[in-house]
Amino acid sequence: MKITFILPAIGKKQAEPYIETWKMEPLMIAVLQSLTPAWIETEFYDDRIELINYETETDLVAITVETYTAKRAYTIAEEFRKRRKKVVMGGYHATLAPEEVLEKADVIIIGNAESVWAEMLDDFCNGQLKARYQGDCRYSGLMPQRTIYCGKKYLPIILVETGRGCPFNCEFCSISSYYCSKYIPRPVEEIVCEIEQNTGAYYFFVDDNIAAKPLHCRNVVDRITGMGIKWTSQGSLTMVKEPGLLKAMKKSGCDVILIGFESLEPGNLEQMNKGWSMHLGEIDELVKQIHDEGISIYATFVFGFDNDNEDTFKRVIDFSLKHNFFFTAFNHLLPFPGTPLYRCLLDEGRLISERWWLEPDYCYGDIPYKPKLMSPQELSQRCEDARTEFYRYGSIVKRFGSLVKRNMSPMLMGIFLGQNVRLRFEVKEKMRIPLGKGLDEMPK
Repeated sequence: MKITFILPAIGKKQAEPYIETWKMEPLMIAVLQSLTPAWIETEFYDDRIELINYETETDLVAITVETYTAKRAYTIAEEFRKRRKKVVMGGYHATLAPEEVLEKADVIIIGNAESVWAEMLDDFCNGQLKARYQGDCRYSGLMPQRTIYCGKKYLPIILVETGRGCPFNCEFCSISSYYCSKYIPRPVEEIVCEIEQNTGAYYFFVDDNIAAKPLHCRNVVDRITGMGIKWTSQGSLTMVKEPGLLKAMKKSGCDVILIGFESLEPGNLEQMNKGWSMHLGEIDELVKQIHDEGISIYATFVFGFDNDNEDTFKRVIDFSLKHNFFFTAFNHLLPFPGTPLYRCLLDEGRLISERWWLEPDYCYGDIPYKPKLMSPQELSQRCEDARTEFYRYGSIVKRFGSLVKRNMSPMLMGIFLGQNVRLRFEVKEKMRIPLGKGLDEMPK
């Protein structure tokens, strides 16, 4: 028996390479490989960097699907089903839009695969395959088998899962909807074991909010202190309020933390169910406390809420430049299926398309709904302009000087310069990428 794993691309522009900063290792594929019995042959095609062999001799095709990659995933699935291959799909989109995905697959896995992968394989081998399998949030206890990546060139950063979900219920967040606003910590010893099995120097702890359970976070960072690694992760400003946590994070090797500020407008924060963040303290002081510990910030903001206008963008740009953030993401709001935001915009008649991710002409950067205070085109352009302003060479030089004062790590300084310059060029490269286009669909 043979299984073919596939990771679909978001899309590609003709004669242009895939976006460099999007080429991180796909952890979920290594997890599925670890769950697959050794007697089953496996192969993996990463649609972002290589052509898929649709003529491969295989028995089962497993495709992981996100909303941005759904259109491409369906095209790939169709090609294999034409060849009478069974296709199983899973991932966030399969959980949040199961009826749609089931139209394009023979089998879908809802939720995490660890608890049902073995059952699904047994059913397949016995000719009793069901259409749906409902997974839960448990961890398998197995280590991801990264040998499945052999020969593929990804960014030199190792992804390690430390927890799943987030206890907050931000209106726009698909992760919150996927995990029902719950946080499931991974056992600390499993995290340590996985790090010990790898030889990389830099790690991204795949956690939607590493500070969700402060005690768990503290246990993790205390156990990895002294292992000689550097790491980054995602977290909330609540970490500042936990005595000693920032200092412990830094001591364990934390160089950069991604924080979703989302907005500086009180009305927007209330609208997205993140009003609690305004009670943590004065925002400039919170940022200062993180920087004072020698930890840099990757700040993310989301635009398109009902109070956003031209002044909103200016305020966020000024705030980001004032604090010399390591990176800043100026994202536009997107109504992902299954989220409260999606249902709200649908009820208000503000969605331009109910399945925007499948529209023939939809491209990365397009706004699929009607904002209150600007047009969809204006919102998209203002996000692009904000990125252009932040990643000017003058800004990069100024922020680099601030970084040197905060952290003298040669490796971190190299990452900063390389990735900031890369992001400067990607501002234009990312815009108008047609969703669903693969290398095999490009004109010859």
